[in-house]
Amino acid sequence: MSFEDLVMNEEFWQTLWKEGRIGFHEGTVNDFLARFYSRLNLVAGNHILVPLCGKSFDLDWLLAKGLIVTGVEFNQGAVEEVFARLNLTPEVDEIGPLRRYRSGALTLFAGDFYAVTSDLLGPVDAVYDRAAMVAIQPETRANYAAHVVELTGGAQQLLIGFDYDQNAADGPPFSLAQELIMQAYGAQYTIELLKSIKVGGPFADGVDADEQIWYLQPKG
Repeated sequence: MSFEDLVMNEEFWQTLWKEGRIGFHEGTVNDFLARFYSRLNLVAGNHILVPLCGKSFDLDWLLAKGLIVTGVEFNQGAVEEVFARLNLTPEVDEIGPLRRYRSGALTLFAGDFYAVTSDLLGPVDAVYDRAAMVAIQPETRANYAAHVVELTGGAQQLLIGFDYDQNAADGPPFSLAQELIMQAYGAQYTIELLKSIKVGGPFADGVDADEQIWYLQPKG
């Protein structure tokens, strides 16, 4: 991904946060996560990565499961809001272009996801991708997937996406049909559809879309 691509993406998302156009933010734990979390077979003390996490309540829910939770988010305000909501006072340090917030089992990086390294993360047991891959421009999706694999050593994933005719609406969220997931992750993972439901709400007014959750199991 070029520097220009990174800047354009960051400017786009920072504008949405500044203007409060964050319809992607859910005010409670994601239903798919609550229903299919057990598929990961995680235990307390395992480490889960949440890319492009925003200020998601899924972070709180995962912490309550006893997990070590690491998230990455462009918007510093969203990161700080998570710690305030949890009544946590984080230790904050600067690591290159990243600002790292840490308290107990929760670490959030404010900044560019592509600046995060495997050395910063340490071993990762699972990835929870609810709003990350669907937010990535289709032409840069392969770079995103490769970075996730590199960061986590190909850890298992729960991946939530949308399947719809991309010609019917502009993303994000971008359509993420099975063949697109296979293109990005098929070499490393066995990919299984766990559930698909019709999308309601404003997004569905002009688009026939399905919301889907996938389990990505490392091959071998």
